[in-house]
Amino acid sequence: MPADPRPLAIALMGPTASGKTALALDWAERFGGEILSVDSALVYRRLDIGSAKPTPDERRRVPHHLLDLREPWQPYSAAEFAADARRALDDVLARGRLPILAGGTGLYFHALLHGLSPMPEADPATRERIEREAGEQGWAALHAQLAQIDPEAASRIHATDAQRIQRALEVYRLSGRTISDWRREPSGTPALPVRVLKLVLAPTDRAELHARIERRFDLMLEQGFLEEVRALRAIPDLRDHPAPLDLPALRAVGYRQAWEHLDGLTSAGEFRDRGVFATRQLAKRQLTWLRGELDAQWFDPHRQAQALEAARMAFMGTAGR
Repeated sequence: MPADPRPLAIALMGPTASGKTALALDWAERFGGEILSVDSALVYRRLDIGSAKPTPDERRRVPHHLLDLREPWQPYSAAEFAADARRALDDVLARGRLPILAGGTGLYFHALLHGLSPMPEADPATRERIEREAGEQGWAALHAQLAQIDPEAASRIHATDAQRIQRALEVYRLSGRTISDWRREPSGTPALPVRVLKLVLAPTDRAELHARIERRFDLMLEQGFLEEVRALRAIPDLRDHPAPLDLPALRAVGYRQAWEHLDGLTSAGEFRDRGVFATRQLAKRQLTWLRGELDAQWFDPHRQAQALEAARMAFMGTAGR
């Protein structure tokens, strides 16, 4: 069989706080790469500390793409991400550089690597009815309704994730088919013009991952995370929004908890504990999704560094030595 002539790309996937950013920077510097962020929080401007966005120094060291694409009050879909990422990927390849896809948003990875199924388009009337129901019953009740219709989707979607609950219910009401069923349909999207090495970075000791999450959250607090959220709350588009916590940007882990703390709903200690817990829950959901990526190779980046490097060298050959 002839060798695959397509250029190479590396996907570094994994739960939050697993070491993706550090490895992506290291490999990009060593092998002439550029980093494409696959993270739904990093697309928003002004969400810097709480999203662990690459620092200005890191962005000077290595070109980064798909950051700061929208304001926190503006919508952004997985389909838009896939289109933006495809353009960024093509640009990186045109420069003869190695694309490194790094992040933890499973839906974004799926949209880019596999394409999105041709499910029903958004219907304003149906969305309005769902929003009215949510106003009367709460999103938790609609999440419970989704769990009866589509347990698979409900297990992936958090009970506070209004946008994704709404979309899953909308698809079912419009088509009579669950969103999980639709996603198993072939996408018809042209294949990416690259060979992709999929690597999952995940500590084998769950307690170690939890400790890393806790340390990172405390570091964010030291860096001024609450001050960042206070600044967000002062922006007229967010301050005057009728339901700011329903915005996808503010559902990012930590931001909802910080916003509620600044509303006086929790003490400092309660806020910190809730933020850490929410981040752990996010990591759990990310790991659940990653187990479905059957062609990905899993490594503990701290205990299996040599094996991880060997997997990269086997993929890149002499180009990456």
